[in-house]
Amino acid sequence: MVDKDISEKKAQYLKSMKMMDYLVPIISVVAGLLVGAIFMIIIGADPIEAYKVLWSSSFGSMRGFSEMLVNTIPLVFTGLAVAFGFRIGLFNIGGDGQFLISYLAAAYIGFIFQLPMYIHLPFAILAGILAGGIWGGFAGYLKATLGVHEVITTIMMNYIALYFVGYMASGPLKAQGGLPATPKIFDSAKLPRLMTGLRLHYGVFLAIAAAILVYYILWKTPLGYEIRATGENSDAAEFGGINVARNMMLAMFISGALAGLAGTSQALGLEYRAYQPFGFIGYGFTGIAVALVGKSHPLGVVLGALLFGVLSRGAMMMQSMVGVPKEVVEIIQAIIIIFVASEYIFKYLARKWRERKGDVVDAS
Repeated sequence: MVDKDISEKKAQYLKSMKMMDYLVPIISVVAGLLVGAIFMIIIGADPIEAYKVLWSSSFGSMRGFSEMLVNTIPLVFTGLAVAFGFRIGLFNIGGDGQFLISYLAAAYIGFIFQLPMYIHLPFAILAGILAGGIWGGFAGYLKATLGVHEVITTIMMNYIALYFVGYMASGPLKAQGGLPATPKIFDSAKLPRLMTGLRLHYGVFLAIAAAILVYYILWKTPLGYEIRATGENSDAAEFGGINVARNMMLAMFISGALAGLAGTSQALGLEYRAYQPFGFIGYGFTGIAVALVGKSHPLGVVLGALLFGVLSRGAMMMQSMVGVPKEVVEIIQAIIIIFVASEYIFKYLARKWRERKGDVVDAS
């Protein structure tokens, strides 16, 4: 009877800890909005009107909704890239570099060849995927073979990609004229627009497909099991016969390919060429926040990307219509990230509360 009570308490405790996984992102978003409201009051703005504008800018019209999704598409890809790396215990901070390399590769295939669309568009997309995958996979190779920390290599490779793409777009691949950019891609390499007059393109379907594919790989395939097992305990995984080095390289290749899809969709769906970057676009670093908010789960990443897409879309509208500086939105994003990153604090407080009730048993 005593053993049964202990088992029930243990099950309740584990259930409560599982619930915290879902509650922490929600609490974090609410906390971020509340802190943002406090800052608005301090500067003399009306937070209610500001949040009305934030909502209506994304959901008040078809144009606003489509622009919000345009902002969301690359964040889904970079969020999935970071989340995939997290699952094997690697921190891919090189999303911006992988984005830029794929951005250039897809644009290059788009303007250098003139092919039927059913060949040209998949070819350009594949070029972007491979470019990002190879760029990320090289960091995985260094980690697996030489033990070089992936944070160091991906940060360094970000700068290599930034200056390489800048050089190519303003030098060898520069189109005629004063604009530092490659020639425009042919129509056969363009991602079609969903509606006339709107910028939303078929990249939104690529983002959805990528999220479904990542879920399938991680939870429905032997590779996904090996990746998750390695992320939980690489020593135990290797002892169990899992090739940890191979999986690290493969996981970073997939992670880089996902981030590369962000650059590919930007080149083929929006800009139709590769411009000389004058700094990091930021999608890679925002993808880290998206993955944290989404708890490294594909569905959570999609929801997190939508949240940051709404905030990004609403920032400029709040500034122009209500007089709220866009930095307030950045503060909201930062508070959300801080609360999500402090998850262990919430779990610690929950454990202490249950200990005071006498409900906690050894959950190991």
